[in-house]
Amino acid sequence: MSTGTFVPKLFTTLRGYDRAQFSADLVAGLIVGVVALPLCIAFAIASGVTPERGLYTGIVAGFVISALGGSRVQIGGPTGAFVVIVAGIVGRYGVDGLIVATLMAGFVLVAIGALKLGGVIKYIPFPVTTGFTAGIALIIFSQQVKDLLGLQIENVPAEFFGKWISYGQHFGTGSIATAALSAGTLLILTQWPRISTKIPSPFVALILGTAVVQLFHLPVETIGSRFGVIDASLPSPHWPAVTERMLVDLAGPALTIALLGAIESLLSAVVADGMIGGRHRSNMELVAQGVANIASPLFGGIPATGAIARTATNVKNGGRTPVAGLIHAATLLAITLFAGKYAALIPMATLASILVVVAYHMSEWRTVRAEIRGAPRTDVAVMLTTFGLTVVVDLTVAIAVGMVLSAFLFMKRMAETTSVAAISAGLRDEPESATEATKRARHGRVPRDVEVYDVNGPFFFGAAEAFKDALRQVHWKPRALILDMEDVPVIDSTGLRALTEVIRQSRKEGIRVLLCDLTPAVRTTLRSSEAAALFGPGDLELTFDAALGAVGGTGEHPTVPSV
Repeated sequence: MSTGTFVPKLFTTLRGYDRAQFSADLVAGLIVGVVALPLCIAFAIASGVTPERGLYTGIVAGFVISALGGSRVQIGGPTGAFVVIVAGIVGRYGVDGLIVATLMAGFVLVAIGALKLGGVIKYIPFPVTTGFTAGIALIIFSQQVKDLLGLQIENVPAEFFGKWISYGQHFGTGSIATAALSAGTLLILTQWPRISTKIPSPFVALILGTAVVQLFHLPVETIGSRFGVIDASLPSPHWPAVTERMLVDLAGPALTIALLGAIESLLSAVVADGMIGGRHRSNMELVAQGVANIASPLFGGIPATGAIARTATNVKNGGRTPVAGLIHAATLLAITLFAGKYAALIPMATLASILVVVAYHMSEWRTVRAEIRGAPRTDVAVMLTTFGLTVVVDLTVAIAVGMVLSAFLFMKRMAETTSVAAISAGLRDEPESATEATKRARHGRVPRDVEVYDVNGPFFFGAAEAFKDALRQVHWKPRALILDMEDVPVIDSTGLRALTEVIRQSRKEGIRVLLCDLTPAVRTTLRSSEAAALFGPGDLELTFDAALGAVGGTGEHPTVPSV
């Protein structure tokens, strides 16, 4: 690991920093700050908290992530990935519970980064991430239907199906003005990029939607009518009251926040690397994400992570150093302090429309379709299971079940790569490769009353039963049994136990068992285990020729049924 592992990119990129790069970072930071404004507000509202908490998150967490992060261009803040889990925590434990869970998640992220476990995150299976991301996208869309159509529902059910049943029951209470505003906002969001890519479409939709409502006095709900006056200031840091019971109850949600934050931030950093030809420091990035999620709730914010869309916007507009991210946070702060009070005028339908477009892009429906059409059925099953549990149950359960299913499938596939075969079966067939021909040549010298088994692949718990089953298929009693383990890279404790049982049982039946051509890793494992007592000096150093010499003689091998 290089000495720069825990050095923020800000420190290294400032070497040789010039006026031209500052100008590019300034423009990119200002644009991203404007893009972040409606998203921070919208994600906060969708998460069940007041709008200003989203702005606090973008300011505080965005600044920390850029100042301490391991990516040159990462933009941090609230994202759609957290909407589901945050809304669930707020609904069950309140805002204080969310603050505690976010703090805990922050400390977990710092620990993951400090222990240099950033590379482990890449082992999260693709079907799991695809499934819960698509599930989150569907939930975000479902949450916006009330505001899109202006439905008069006092309390929308939290459950997915209950929510849609309620929408159907209250469909007749919708507002034509609200629906028209939503349609117009969606039109701007989808068509404005054809006119200009410099001015972000969410900002244009926000300004035009607010202006239309105020000029024509449309009877639609706004942020002010729902939440009251917006606090246009950054609050002082406040440490919440924490109880032991809260720590226990919120451990699961906190771990989910930490896992999501790690996945999203590193995924965003990888995407950014591809856009600028750079290389991020994953562990430093996780430490920064952790510090950001400790600082954000202390200032009234919600969970934060790397935002892929805002990071891409930063890169496309010339941002190449963390200075752009710092300017993005400063821009949000300036807007909050000097224009935050006007946020109360923003129509809820406009924010809902922005979130619908976010959910559409987040769903990655083309990727889901490609997986369903071309991926193995087991992977599709994992993806759909994770998706369904995210939507119907909750994200924590979905990720846990998805990971467990993926682990079982991995074990099954690994077990299938391990084969245990009687050599006599192979001697009857023509060799298919040079390796098989070589093995045939040496195994052909085995005496008539000696059996040889070729063990190929990892000898772990998934293959242990297959090993024992294969040996049970021997329909004759050999004088000796040679296990050719040349192609066994590793052996675990279950494999050791299975091997030990076979050796002890064979000895009871008067059958001598020899192991040959052990790899260094397998030999070391055997020597440090209880099985070492079963072997004498030099028994673990035998080559195939030495094992053959130990049993003595040559001759034709008897015919034994294949295993």
